Amino acid sequence: MNLFDLKGEIAVVIGGTGVLGGALAEGLAAAGAKVAVLGRNQERGEGRAKSIRDKGGQAAFFSADAVSRDSLAETHKRIVSSLGAPTVLVNAAGGNDSKVTVTDNHPFESITVDDWRANFDLNLVGGTLLPCQEFGPAMCKRGKGSIINIASVSAHLPLSRVVTYSASKAGVVSLTLFLAREWATKGVRVNSITPGFFPAEQNRKLLFNDDGTPSARTKSIWGHTPMGRFGDSQELVGACVFLASVKASSFVTGADIRVDGGFLSQTI
Repeated sequence: MNLFDLKGEIAVVIGGTGVLGGALAEGLAAAGAKVAVLGRNQERGEGRAKSIRDKGGQAAFFSADAVSRDSLAETHKRIVSSLGAPTVLVNAAGGNDSKVTVTDNHPFESITVDDWRANFDLNLVGGTLLPCQEFGPAMCKRGKGSIINIASVSAHLPLSRVVTYSASKAGVVSLTLFLAREWATKGVRVNSITPGFFPAEQNRKLLFNDDGTPSARTKSIWGHTPMGRFGDSQELVGACVFLASVKASSFVTGADIRVDGGFLSQTI
């Protein structure tokens, strides 16, 4: 028996147009799942789906706005018609905005409520809440499903400068635990993955100088990470495939799997 065979699974990856979400989409497809790549950037989404198909997998891109329940509902219908009823949901959309990043010239008290809410919409509302509300009940009715929310080390240990991101990702962990309890008897497992530091579009300016050299923040991160490096997006795939597989993780719900190079294990 192959514990990690996802043949027959229909996986929806919201944020599949990004670096980390795209890697997860490719990993799920490589394990046998049909993958719906969701996002707003059609060029990147179509490119990711094509990359999967070129490698022998099955995937299609669906344009969707994760902060719109109506958009998600319409996309849900198109996925069912094209690929089948989703059995796996990966919520990988999210990020941080310079408007809510604390700096010497932009202190905490200068963050506006509108900007705070916009970042929460991105990471918690559109990034997790609305997709779970749209896809979760249908999974419950069918008695089968795995929902995988992407959290962050900052959800557990708030990081300097990214206060709104940290608070919204803490909400992702809390919502994961709530839904794990609510849907446990309905055949739907809800878990989260906590990535450490993985260079991506939304954090590149914080991690690297304009000339491409590591920033002071990067040096601090490496010093606090026992493995002394950033993670590679492919290093998230194993945890995702594990949680997506009924055979491998049928008794796992409400778990948070850290893929952080030991970041949260080190204090000084």
